[in-house]
Amino acid sequence: MLLFTTPKTTHASGAAACRVRDRKFLHAHLISQDLFLDALVRERKRADRFEGAFIVLLITLDMRLGKQAVQRLADGMLAASTGADVIGWFEQEAVLGLIRPVAPLDLDAATATLEGAVRRHIDRRLLARGCAIRCETYSSQSGAGAPVCFDPNNSRSDRRHLARRAAKRALDLFGSLGCLVAFAPVFVAVAVVVKFTSKGPVLFRQQRIGRAGRPFTMLKFRTMHVGADDRIHKEYVESFIHGQAAACGTDGTFKLVDDPRITSVGNFLRKSSLDELPQFLNVLTGEMSLVGPRPAVAYEVARYKSWHRRRVLEAKPGMTGLWQVTGRSRTTFDDMVRLDLRYVATSSLWTDVKILLATPRAVLSGSGAR
Repeated sequence: MLLFTTPKTTHASGAAACRVRDRKFLHAHLISQDLFLDALVRERKRADRFEGAFIVLLITLDMRLGKQAVQRLADGMLAASTGADVIGWFEQEAVLGLIRPVAPLDLDAATATLEGAVRRHIDRRLLARGCAIRCETYSSQSGAGAPVCFDPNNSRSDRRHLARRAAKRALDLFGSLGCLVAFAPVFVAVAVVVKFTSKGPVLFRQQRIGRAGRPFTMLKFRTMHVGADDRIHKEYVESFIHGQAAACGTDGTFKLVDDPRITSVGNFLRKSSLDELPQFLNVLTGEMSLVGPRPAVAYEVARYKSWHRRRVLEAKPGMTGLWQVTGRSRTTFDDMVRLDLRYVATSSLWTDVKILLATPRAVLSGSGAR
């Protein structure tokens, strides 16, 4: 996948001379940002399919470096590379990247070896000054999610995709702002009821996993007693993901029927979806979308199979989604993930609008849309 050229020789007597010429003329031909990001997406899919792992080494360039110095940096990466590596622009003219597939068990050692080899090469050539070097890793067998640098949507830089993303963001902005204004009286009423019916804060804050594995703080109206043990929920999540429990009675976020941790008002708020209203703030700030896969808790993601994790890597989490409005929330976890992935593959502004229009009916019918 890495393209480069080397002088050829067929005479043993000329081997030494050719090695000199190799050192002088061997240069890495850097692939473009679009091709590099496409390769990153393919490598992640390959790792998920075959239970593999990979390393992404990134060098952020000092903008004062000239073209020759940049080429020498690329040569340093090439000197430390293998035939299976991909070298190119992670950010065009700003960040060099190298992708190396490895076995999961060798991930830590291979990362240290690669980073050490690249650092030694560029240190010898006095090129490391002003350049930041870092390695990020991904393993399908861990629950760590994707590297921070990895966002599969970055690879789609065509104008049509950028226009769709801009339109979706506009819908999120205007929709969330409009709902915050329209539901302002409801916000106040629910906040007063929550405050005066049980001890604790009005809002419940919880770390969730967003797009590309980035954590964020999701907001809800508090529906549980303060200090409630999450062990019950963790056990249910594990059994549900492994097909040992049904989703009946949940809202798609693995909430149990007759959960003893929930307050009397909390039961009503959950059934009516009023506890979700503060998430319009998450949508307004860009951490969530109106439509997308429901945001997962970190301990859920830790129990995911490799292909399950695509639901938290490939799309921004949403307040409602495809499987919620299809009335199929009472199904297996695998089927839920398949519907989330179908949404990711076929999403459009019109799809989002149709899901949003179908959400009130799903909530009122109790089919589990949240």
